[in-house]
Amino acid sequence: MNQETKKRLINQINIYRSVLILLVICIFATFLSESFLSVSNLFNVFKQVTVAGIIGCGMTFVILTGGIDLSVGSILGFAGVVASGVLASTGNTFLAVLTAVAIGITCGIVNGFFISQCGIPPFIATLGMMTLLRGCVLVYTKGSPIPVKVDSYKFIGKGTVLGVPVPVIILIALFLLAHYILTQTSFGRSIYAFGGNREAARLSGISVKKTEWMAYIINGFLSGIAAVVLTARLGSAQSTSGQGIEMDAIAAVILGGTSLSGGTGFVLPTVVGAMIMGIIDNILTLMNVNPHATNIVKGAVVLIAVLVDKKVKDLSAKAE
Repeated sequence: MNQETKKRLINQINIYRSVLILLVICIFATFLSESFLSVSNLFNVFKQVTVAGIIGCGMTFVILTGGIDLSVGSILGFAGVVASGVLASTGNTFLAVLTAVAIGITCGIVNGFFISQCGIPPFIATLGMMTLLRGCVLVYTKGSPIPVKVDSYKFIGKGTVLGVPVPVIILIALFLLAHYILTQTSFGRSIYAFGGNREAARLSGISVKKTEWMAYIINGFLSGIAAVVLTARLGSAQSTSGQGIEMDAIAAVILGGTSLSGGTGFVLPTVVGAMIMGIIDNILTLMNVNPHATNIVKGAVVLIAVLVDKKVKDLSAKAE
């Protein structure tokens, strides 16, 4: 097998590995639980993965730049509780949604400013934002849930259109839009160029700071959307909402074939990665496994996904 053929084969494996993993997990799940393939359970899985999927969509932009965002869960939590508070005070669904989106974008702007303009490493900047916002959530809610009672708002998380859950429709629409941006626009090409080689991108005329900043703004925007979907589906905003979801999102992105080193990957397979994480969570629930033990499994999945990403990258380097 010559080098070109080997490289092409590795690229194909990198693209379709998430689908292969999903198929294997589904086969195992059918043997582990008879309820797994029931229509009601599959619909439940689809609805459960929408929030992590939306977060993963934004995280794909960030990871393609070679960055990371640990604050998405806290952005989701803060945007959700404030939006629910606005909804409780005004009863205005549009204003509540606008509030959540505005908070998400603002947090993305702040993250992007510290990372792209001030040169603070993404891990440190977003870790600080995560801690800050989690404190804001607790102060705002005083540890108590905020109920959602407006039907038009709850429709976003619980409604259906032609039998398809609204959250699923939102997820599909956002991923198709993200795919278009990354593959058909100059900004999308700038994201890939930035993640592949920052200095080369700068020398080619790309505004690297603006590109990196925009990636975090998009991520914040989608975190705000995810906050609306989650609070609408649960019918309340909890002070603990969003905790740990950043790990599900990161795992979904890596399982979808996007490299942690940046510059390589696709946004659509992130949906498959989110499905993998959702099915793992679902099958453990069906088997009555201790809920706390699911974090052990998810942590192991993240470690394995990172290892696979490294091995694929090493094989690609050798093929070149």
